[in-house]
Amino acid sequence: MLRRHCLWFCLLLSNVLHADEPPAYPDHQDLGYFLTEKGGQGWLITITNPEEWEIRRDHVLSHMQSVMGPLPRPEKPVPLEMEEVVAVKLEGDDAGIVRHKIRYHTDNPTAVVNAYLFIPPRKEDAKLPAMLCLHQTTGIGKEEPAGLGGNPNLHYALHLARRGYVTLAPDYPSFGEYEYDFEADDYISGTMKAIYDNIRAVDLLQSLPEVDGERIGVIGHSLGGHNAMFTAAFEPRIKVIVSNCGFTRFHKYYEGKLAGWTSPRYMPRIASEYHNNPDEVPFDFTEIVASFAPRPFLASSPRHDSNFEVSGVRDVIKAARPIYELYGAEENLQANYPDCQHDFPEDVREVAYEFLDRHLKGAE
Repeated sequence: MLRRHCLWFCLLLSNVLHADEPPAYPDHQDLGYFLTEKGGQGWLITITNPEEWEIRRDHVLSHMQSVMGPLPRPEKPVPLEMEEVVAVKLEGDDAGIVRHKIRYHTDNPTAVVNAYLFIPPRKEDAKLPAMLCLHQTTGIGKEEPAGLGGNPNLHYALHLARRGYVTLAPDYPSFGEYEYDFEADDYISGTMKAIYDNIRAVDLLQSLPEVDGERIGVIGHSLGGHNAMFTAAFEPRIKVIVSNCGFTRFHKYYEGKLAGWTSPRYMPRIASEYHNNPDEVPFDFTEIVASFAPRPFLASSPRHDSNFEVSGVRDVIKAARPIYELYGAEENLQANYPDCQHDFPEDVREVAYEFLDRHLKGAE
């Protein structure tokens, strides 16, 4: 109780000093309240139901945009104009799967995103679940999840096509074939640029006759893991999220040293506005995970991941669980802590793929 009283004072002071900004939450691990204003005063309201949590969730999304920049919301998005570059019918154990190399527009009618689209065999007119498959920090970009190079453990776009999913693996800006100048665009961060590209990728998946637009998920490793999470926070059409080696609390990311998040590819405001200080960054992954509720989320977090410290993941899951409980969906929040390093080996992937099957194919 004393801790809450101290928070109340800090929040009241912050609200007075920054009346035009979303309410500040100094403790991102405490999700049990939201801040409102009444008669010019700041008030802590204990969260007891999903409707009250949605108020706090709106504040989380606002704070994410304070760091990442605003999410584009054009009245008329740029037409996708998807174009097929080449189609390859796979053979052997993958016979029946067609790998399409495609390109399409997201926010610029003169620029394209290149991607691999896998279409597995299906019964006539059947609608299949789909997965957006986001790559790690690798120069070959989309080639790795597509099974065309890199780490075989990270060929998840191909793996999931084998399991009957339509899968889409695009390049992140500045990787693969996606040449990009972060200094010359209108985005505050590369992170928000990637989020918007991924939202348009969901538009593309929903436009395909093979896809059931109500059964779309996202999966990623490392960069792809937190890219998946950031996108899903803003995109409710993503129904299931799997992040492998994708996050930890900011305070436990290299002992709170946040420089790795601050390049133009990611979130430079963490350095320029928040001084690489996790105490100053106005959101954390605990709030992001809770924002998914009640959607199914799996944190696949190896115990020996040197990038994303596992105890910080445990902290996040523990703190976010009560929000899932508000929705009666505590079983939808899962974590796997395998005995491996920063990787996605077969036994770990199987846990993830079964999670996806349970939530996207359970009714088949």
